[in-house]
Amino acid sequence: MKINKIIRNVIAAGAVWAAFENTIMLNVRHEKLGGNIRIVQLSDFHKRKFGRNNSFLIKLVKAEKPDIIALTGDLVSRDEKNFTIAMRTIDKLCRIAPVVMIYGNHEMSLPDRKGEEFYEMLSHTDAILLRNDYMTLNKGRRSVRIYGLCEKYSTYKKDECYRDLDRIDLPELERLLGKCPEGEVILMAHNPLFGKAYAEWGAEYTLSGHIHGGVIRLAGKGLLSPERKLMPKYSKGKYTIGKMKLLVSGGLGKLRLLNPAEIVVYDL
Repeated sequence: MKINKIIRNVIAAGAVWAAFENTIMLNVRHEKLGGNIRIVQLSDFHKRKFGRNNSFLIKLVKAEKPDIIALTGDLVSRDEKNFTIAMRTIDKLCRIAPVVMIYGNHEMSLPDRKGEEFYEMLSHTDAILLRNDYMTLNKGRRSVRIYGLCEKYSTYKKDECYRDLDRIDLPELERLLGKCPEGEVILMAHNPLFGKAYAEWGAEYTLSGHIHGGVIRLAGKGLLSPERKLMPKYSKGKYTIGKMKLLVSGGLGKLRLLNPAEIVVYDL
């Protein structure tokens, strides 16, 4: 009987923690990589909000004084009906620093009419949407090209299932982005699972999301990817692949356990 009571108490405590983690918690993670360009990365909002119109999130981002804000996909979910909060969030972020963004798999799979509506919404903001092109960030004597990858949706899902998905390799990256130029290059690519190809392409840093930290984290490892694969190789944090740093956000939305939503701040 005593053991049963202990088990019930543990389950109750776990439920309270999970509710707190999925409704209130928001961490700010800093990665100091030895540079004077500060990037704030936000990823995988889906339908989660932090304060009215994301006011708490905006406050935390503003406090970090970024040079640029990078949105690495899934600002909305594919079944979302109203983009008002997304638009207000982007507008407020744009008042803090330039906002550069890419599509995630959810923006790619919005129904046709909603996809057009979302793109139209973005056109009324100052955000820079990169779809296989780049922008240049200048700070002092530094000039950094930031590329945004828009890959085939079949790398995420094919025929409504997760089997036999297409892959991203170096030839595919060069077809989409061209050859990597000389100089400092940052790549924004929603899916981190093709990190080896990003390194072969020549990016110095790649910013990714998509894996939601692995949903549940145990001993610093994520357990599940959106493709229903166990123990994804790159789920959250900083990874070194050759000469490239793969920087993966655990994201903001979706259900999670021992894996709080996060804003990530990089000094590159």
